[in-house]
Formats: sequence, structure tokens, C-alpha cells
Amino acid sequence: MDWRWFGLKTAAHALAVLPAVLLITNALNDRLGADPVAALTHQTGEWALRLLLLSLAMTPLRMVLKQAWPIRFRRLIGLYAFFYASLHFAVYLFLDLGSGYWSQIGADILKRPFITVGFTAWLLLLPLALTSNRWMMRLLKKNWQRLHRLAYAIGVLAVLHYWWLVKSDIREPLLYAAILALLLGIRLFAHLKVRRTAV
Repeated sequence: MDWRWFGLKTAAHALAVLPAVLLITNALNDRLGADPVAALTHQTGEWALRLLLLSLAMTPLRMVLKQAWPIRFRRLIGLYAFFYASLHFAVYLFLDLGSGYWSQIGADILKRPFITVGFTAWLLLLPLALTSNRWMMRLLKKNWQRLHRLAYAIGVLAVLHYWWLVKSDIREPLLYAAILALLLGIRLFAHLKVRRTAV
């Protein structure tokens, strides 16, 4: 066993779980403010978006650094992004909508664009989480890589979801959009460079 990587991955797990632990602690001690459901919804959604962008940054980081180690963390971070996105969805479904969620969720998805794109992003994340293990990589072969390219579309949908949600103060969504644009730009530049080299 490579104890160095074991220690680093253990630290990565601890850091990824920490926001959830703090949220639970604050909820149990009534420290989420006047609207705890809104606070839970907002914070779980933000952590899902942050971790999603961080997972998308691993491949560009490998390209820039010319080092392979960032890829070792990509799956771990991506799964935690799905975990927080699922928490975000669960808070909306069970705490925000409450007992009438089955009758309201369909109408919300169809009539409220920010929920439409957010729900679509979560649905697209689901197959990525389910196929993140090595067995599925071997089973799907080249199709695995094609499927996981959906992560960039999910990033766009997640940023759009946040942008449409806040409506007025768009500084934070704009920052996330800029980060995503940078990550996509690095990938596009690398792709065009490979094509020029091949020609």
C-alpha cells in the first residue's frame, strides 16, 4: 500500500465531509439563521457546485502541471459533488416542499426554469456516479469516457441553475461561470492543439 496516497486521500475525504458535518452541527444547535431550510438548501447547493468545479479542474490541472496526481482525486471529488447535490435535492424535496412534494415537484420542474436545469443536472450526475467504479470503466470501455464528458454540460447547467436562482446579486454565479469558462477553455485549447499536431 502507498501510505502517502492513502494519507492524502484520507485527508481529502475528511475535507469533503467537513461541510456536511458543520451543517448538521449548526442545524442541531439552531445556528442556521431565521430560515434554516433556505440556509441548508443554499449551502448544500453551493458545496455541490464547488466540488463539481473542483473535479472538473483535475484534468486541466494535470495538463498545466504535466503531473498525473490530480487525476487520482477526480473520482473522489466528483462523488462528493454528487453527494452534496443529492443532499441539496433532498432538502428541497422533503423540507422545502414538505408533505405535498409529489404533487408540486412536477409543476416546479416544468414551470420554474432554475429548477428545471438543476434537476436536469442532478439526473445527468446520477449515471456518472453509478459508473464511477473500475468495473464499469472496464465494462463500458471507450463509452465510459464519452459518458463522463457529460460532466462539462452538468457544470454549465449547475452554474445556470445558481445564476437563475439568485436573480439580483450575480457576483458569485459570475465567479463560478468564469471558473467554468477557464476550465472549458483549457480543455478546448488542448483539444485544438492535439488536432493541429495530428494534421
